[in-house]
Amino acid sequence: MCGSCSSDRPALCSTPALTQPSIMVAFKGIWTKDFWRAVSGEYLATLIFVLLGLGSTINWAAGQEKPPPADLVLISLCFGLSIATMVQCFGHISGGHINPAVTAAMVVTRKLSLAKAVFYVVAQCLGAITGAGILYIVTPAAVRGSLGVTTVNSDISLGHGLLVELLITFELVFTVFATCDPKRTDLGGSAGLAIGFAVAIGHLFAVYWVGPILGGILAAGLYEYLYCPDPEVKERLKHVFKKDTSGKYREVESDDVAVKPGSIHTIDLEKQEKKDPFHDSMGEVLSSV
Repeated sequence: MCGSCSSDRPALCSTPALTQPSIMVAFKGIWTKDFWRAVSGEYLATLIFVLLGLGSTINWAAGQEKPPPADLVLISLCFGLSIATMVQCFGHISGGHINPAVTAAMVVTRKLSLAKAVFYVVAQCLGAITGAGILYIVTPAAVRGSLGVTTVNSDISLGHGLLVELLITFELVFTVFATCDPKRTDLGGSAGLAIGFAVAIGHLFAVYWVGPILGGILAAGLYEYLYCPDPEVKERLKHVFKKDTSGKYREVESDDVAVKPGSIHTIDLEKQEKKDPFHDSMGEVLSSV
């Protein structure tokens, strides 16, 4: 019986999304060992990435009378290669998002449930804070400076800064989707390295939440629904717009979280094709900052 009406037929209830079974389904996967392994992977990957990336911004000549300017190419390559390494290490565990913008993009393209995305974003933020804290402790106060804190240039407005962040994150997330697309047969080389260079390119440009997340969502939507639409997506949309939405979603088994994290939240189809576990994890598999 539906909790919000007296009918024994949940399909006739006007608010099926608010029923207790629906809520339990949304949070089903979070009580598994594989899920927490994935969340801890996001935490550790973000910690290491922030520690290495911010470490490259420290000017060890700051104590000099005329310290040299920061080497933007060095910093960009450090960020890019660090993210490439983290994606290679943790991609098969958590998907290697290491960025709330990438996680948000996976949610809007229905490759990750909202409940799991919340845990991912929290883990990413905690990992970043921990990494920055470790760097603060081990860096001498004389050269510590601002530890590479990101701020908007005083010569540009917040709107301009938001637009720049939107564009460079669009470039990053579009690269993530394009290099990890299981439908492509022309891919070769390292997807993690391609994503790492996308990060490096973005750092050569000079807010830090709204802009990146909007850019990530825009890139994911254009790639997934316009440039390379998946037949399965069309089938899913047909189910979404049906009036009877009961039983529309199902949570996959916990064993699929680490192997095929992109299938965490899927349409309840009676039969799904089994795909290669490495190439079918595009939803969470390779991502980035």
